[in-house]
Amino acid sequence: MKNRRKGQAGVTLIEMLVVVTIIALFAALVAPKMLHRADSARAVAAKTQINSFMTALGTYKLDTSMFPTTEMGLAALRNHPANLNQWQGPYLAQELPNDPWGRPYIYKYPGDHGDEPDIISYGADGQPGGDGINADIVSWK
Repeated sequence: MKNRRKGQAGVTLIEMLVVVTIIALFAALVAPKMLHRADSARAVAAKTQINSFMTALGTYKLDTSMFPTTEMGLAALRNHPANLNQWQGPYLAQELPNDPWGRPYIYKYPGDHGDEPDIISYGADGQPGGDGINADIVSWK
């Protein structure tokens, strides 16, 4: 078995290098497109969560005649605030999630953009402003 015959099948180093090169080229072309889709999905998830918060805040206001203050935050949708007898919550079925990048949502009431609260996710970079995946996802747009 140690001695191979000349006509015996096997994989040469050149053949292996060709296969590895093809796989590397495929990964270089496909991976960026797949990563872009993941970032787009995170932005859509953040917008969906913000819309869910706005719906819950609307119900909260119907019950209490006011939105939670900035100090109370979105936590008032899950936990009964002190001295608020009209609270009929919890207004969210699950615990308050972080944004898709793992950071808490920013809540502000009174908001700077109308009569409703402002809810913000700062996107992938976690900083105000930005473009593309770093763009802010906000409740007023």
